Amino acid sequence: MSIIEQAIERMGQLKRAGVDIGEATPDEATASAPASAAPTQAGPVADARPTARPVPAEPAVEVSRAANEQSRYVDLDLARLDSMGMVVPSAPRSQIAEEFRVIKRPILANAHGKGAAPVDNGNLIMVTSSVPGEGKSFNSINLAMSIAMELDNRVLLVDADVARPSVLNLLGLPPAKGLMDVLLDRNVGLPDVLLRTNVEKLTILPAGMPHKNATELLASSSMKSLLVELAHRYPDRIIIFDSPPLMVTTEAPVLAQSMGQLVLVVEAGRTTHTMVKQALAKVQGCQVKMLVLNKARYARTDGYYGYYGYGYGYGSDAPSAEEGKAA
Repeated sequence: MSIIEQAIERMGQLKRAGVDIGEATPDEATASAPASAAPTQAGPVADARPTARPVPAEPAVEVSRAANEQSRYVDLDLARLDSMGMVVPSAPRSQIAEEFRVIKRPILANAHGKGAAPVDNGNLIMVTSSVPGEGKSFNSINLAMSIAMELDNRVLLVDADVARPSVLNLLGLPPAKGLMDVLLDRNVGLPDVLLRTNVEKLTILPAGMPHKNATELLASSSMKSLLVELAHRYPDRIIIFDSPPLMVTTEAPVLAQSMGQLVLVVEAGRTTHTMVKQALAKVQGCQVKMLVLNKARYARTDGYYGYYGYGYGYGSDAPSAEEGKAA
């Protein structure tokens, strides 16, 4: 008896027993025949059992791509920033662009492990000052812009001056959620507050809503986890923190403990040796400390007039303001 005949006979038996099996075509009956039934004729017989189709694997989604799709896009007015004397991609050979080329080079070397000594968390760079008004935010933005013009680096500019945020205002952008919101609300993720810009490799993390416990939040385990995420999301990312002044807040020294490099902005003709030493004495745990002399005017041999000096040191060997001016 053939397989088909066996199947039809079995179906008839089931019907006579009162089992409702519905109507079946001979092909369906063949498919439902017992797998152990042997063919009655010689020659190869195709397996009547249905063949399982391979299930396509879910496409892998990179974390960086997902974050990039969720973050907001903002358009910086580069002509306005240029008129304010800032570094912009459209003026790569301007005086200020040349100054920040000098400033960023050792910073990038340290960030990529090519400096005089290995630097832990070298891509986490804190820009601060002794007191307000010395130009730290202006320098933070310019440093971030300059690094974003590099071929091999992308930059995240973090407004960490949570008490008096100024990065968005200087860039001509409205207030937005940011760092504090991520630390306070578990429902707010990092991609929700990042701002992508029309400068291709520059992203901004605003300060967010001010909070009375900002110091404790910056010292929390949540902040440390966030720093790890920021530092390792992209292998080529440099993170610039526009920090509060060291001598007037408690947030800045706390933040400095997690940084790999610190840039102290010193205002020419205003910041004294004592102020610089007192400010640096508040910094613990940051291996590399650098100084940028801001608002200084001095003649240069190439015909430009310089407005910035530069100096750097390791540990407690950071130079004074005058030493930075000579660079």
